[in-house]
Amino acid sequence: MPTRLVFFGSPDYAVPSLRACLALPGFEVVAVVTQPDRPRGRSGAPAFTPVKAAAIEAGVPVILQPERVRRDTTAALAALRPDVGVVAASGHILPNHLLDTFPHRVINVHASLLPRHRGASPVASAILAGDAATGATIMEVVREVDAGPVIAQVETAIGPLDTTGTLTDRIATLGAGLLAEVLPRWVTGALTSTPQDASLATHAPKLARADGVIDWTRSAAEIARRVRAFHPWPLATTAYRGEPFTVLAAWPLHETADAPPGTVLEGGRGALTPLLPGRLARAVVACGSGSLALLTVQRPGKRPAEIEDYLNGDRALIGSRLG
Repeated sequence: MPTRLVFFGSPDYAVPSLRACLALPGFEVVAVVTQPDRPRGRSGAPAFTPVKAAAIEAGVPVILQPERVRRDTTAALAALRPDVGVVAASGHILPNHLLDTFPHRVINVHASLLPRHRGASPVASAILAGDAATGATIMEVVREVDAGPVIAQVETAIGPLDTTGTLTDRIATLGAGLLAEVLPRWVTGALTSTPQDASLATHAPKLARADGVIDWTRSAAEIARRVRAFHPWPLATTAYRGEPFTVLAAWPLHETADAPPGTVLEGGRGALTPLLPGRLARAVVACGSGSLALLTVQRPGKRPAEIEDYLNGDRALIGSRLG
């Protein structure tokens, strides 16, 4: 008899883990639990979660979309006689009455090296903290958020050009690969878990749109991390001519400009770094310490523009003060 598996997940991050479960010999995905369809785009038409779309494509027989997991959801899953559950960013709180339904427990593919960065924004938090590395953790699910015993981990370096978007994609792939290795051994009892050291835990709170507003009195290095951490959401924004001005990519410079923070100065046009071949410091913003070379920016209603192209149409940016 195949091991009967229920998958809990919603965003793109979860899709590689779902596909790993679907491909595992000796396992059968009997149900998927995901977030409800929600309005998206200008039309406001309800859209499937990425996990629901992948589950339909794979022919998963049962797809549940509760706003909250209550006893009716538990009853529906219990009727399927599941053996093990797998969670990857489902967006649901799983109560004890549901967790107790699974003989082999429920395990989670979390996007950090626990106990570091427990919570809703682990990838962004790792970039914000200036961590050299992060990764994926396979852990047992308990009622306390991301506090369950650790089964296995995989690590990846955080590159100086990584954004939350690029890093999340990489962790999703690594986590799915680790899940495929771990799950068969977990259900046979060949693996055990290790309690987390709670004294080392850090919190990764849910991001809000206001988090993206740039404070130019911070250091250039910190602002540059925030630009990367808040991409693709909520994005790093400031004010220019009374309108939002989005900084999509930037590079920190050690030299502190002799101007108030937020002042845009013409750069020396020297090469920035070998990591950005051909990119020059064309527009530099004074910060609390150091300065920030703007690379890609966006005005409301306009497409993203490389700073070289943007300045061709708006030289008045040089000499202005942002924020």
